[in-house]
Amino acid sequence: IYSRLINLLYLGTPGVGKSLMSRLLSEKTGLTWIDVSKFAIEKECLEEYDEVYQCPVLDEDKLLDQLEGLMCEGGKIIDYHGADFFPERWFDIVFVLRTDNTILYDRLRDRGYIGKKLEDNIDCEIFQTILEEAKSAYREEIVHELTSNDLNQVNENVNRICQWIEQWKIDNQED
Repeated sequence: IYSRLINLLYLGTPGVGKSLMSRLLSEKTGLTWIDVSKFAIEKECLEEYDEVYQCPVLDEDKLLDQLEGLMCEGGKIIDYHGADFFPERWFDIVFVLRTDNTILYDRLRDRGYIGKKLEDNIDCEIFQTILEEAKSAYREEIVHELTSNDLNQVNENVNRICQWIEQWKIDNQED
């Protein structure tokens, strides 16, 4: 018997493959995947619309209130592009997905990103903004960087994470 189930956080610039990897890991492990962007819409955690970035603004406090009980249960995969407002106590491990800039540029352009939104997201990846944010928000030993350029790497990452979860279960067994 385990004291509780593991919680994971997937971070990265839009387009790096967080949702794909989260879905695959959820299917393989039975952990519950929460796509924060969709969850925020369902739970009405959005404020005014940002015209520059062409998206609604997240009400972080309301979102955290909605997630608290779920996170305490454990067994969750959280998928989002920002890290600095999630409590560290929620996560056993944090994965920051990274993608080559030319691949990411094409993915974002194909999603309809243009202008400042496209440029800022590419800059965010170039300057490792989300990786640095994660390292400052969480204990460095729980933050891991993964490359996510193609489906092969995604599958390798999912398999490696499954092995890590199995080891975590062994290490965190109650006597």
